[in-house]
Amino acid sequence: MVGTSRTGIIILGGGGHASVVADALRVAGDNVLGFTDRTPGGDSLPGNIKCLGTDDVIAGYEPGSVRLALGIGSVRPSPERMKLFEEYRGRGYRFVTVIHPSAVIAGDAELGEGAQIMAGAIVQPGCKIGEGTIINTRASIDHDCRIGRFVHVAPGATLSGGVTLGDGCHIGVGAVVVQSISVGQAALLTAGTTLTADMPGGARYGGR
Repeated sequence: MVGTSRTGIIILGGGGHASVVADALRVAGDNVLGFTDRTPGGDSLPGNIKCLGTDDVIAGYEPGSVRLALGIGSVRPSPERMKLFEEYRGRGYRFVTVIHPSAVIAGDAELGEGAQIMAGAIVQPGCKIGEGTIINTRASIDHDCRIGRFVHVAPGATLSGGVTLGDGCHIGVGAVVVQSISVGQAALLTAGTTLTADMPGGARYGGR
């Protein structure tokens, strides 16, 4: 088996979100071994991080020798991130929780395995963030929010206090959810939309 460093990280995916993840890990001082891509090419990620090949290369590393990071983003609810996470967790691999050094996270906030808190994001006291969830660039999560697994709170979105987001939902760029609102699983709140009432699972609210 290759891969002997217990601190080495491999990013799954090589697109735009993978670049953001790679840079967050770089500025945090983490050791990124490389990334995987379904169609390996000559491109690299920030910090001159190279492609190692397809996801098949992960099998060449003992689960205890590396950690993984999800490099796949989303623009709508999608099960892809969850499927990838659960596949590799089932094989014994662990996922790194990515925290950009510029993020502000309350001391009592709870972050699930593989959660990603990006540059300029804010997570206030009493919040719980589920596994594999993305709190993206400059998103603001106020006190006592409960955010499920594999949610994406897109750049610049704002959640007021006491908001609940079900697993797999997507809160679009610049969207606002007012206090104490509940959003169901796999719901989509589109970019720039303000939500003032509860939203059922699988629903879509907003414009384009």
